[in-house]
Amino acid sequence: MPTPTIRIAAAADAEAIHAIYAPSVSAGTATFETVLPGVGIMRERIRARLQHYPWLVWEEAGKVLAYAYAGRFRERAAYDWIAETSIYVDADAHRRGIARRLYACLLEVMCLQGINQAVGVITLPGTVSVALHESMGFSPAGVWRSAGYKLQRWWDVGVWQKALQPVADSPQPLIPFAEMIDSPSLHRLLGDQSQPG
Repeated sequence: MPTPTIRIAAAADAEAIHAIYAPSVSAGTATFETVLPGVGIMRERIRARLQHYPWLVWEEAGKVLAYAYAGRFRERAAYDWIAETSIYVDADAHRRGIARRLYACLLEVMCLQGINQAVGVITLPGTVSVALHESMGFSPAGVWRSAGYKLQRWWDVGVWQKALQPVADSPQPLIPFAEMIDSPSLHRLLGDQSQPG
């Protein structure tokens, strides 16, 4: 087996990321997006998100097999310390433990930023995603009934929440991800996570 690498996503990964994402748009419910964004738009999404939040990829032998990122949960400043997470794994790389390791790394990076809570939003029943989140310490936090219409039916959406670190009475501002890309602590974390576990 090739040695995997967990690293920060780059604009050059857009084509591989788009290929992993496409089945969820066209035939799945992991996303409620219904029109493929295209590689160019995906490239811009990567660039824009990396200004504020982490976007990581799992790579083996030069091929991206999975990606995970965090994003803003709500626009109001009071929500700055909570972020929504997403993870997608190539269909040919399922059931290898990639999702758990990549997701764990993402959550640790979020902690370095100062984020204290993560939220996973899952289209129900979402059995595999629910199992992943609960195995990583997320707890159910509510259901939005008939929240999205896709593939000719209505879907419920569940919310899972995980505390990443204790909340502070007077929290410090989050560190934008772009400001920590060259951080030694970040690169140590990514290097440690890339070692065979």
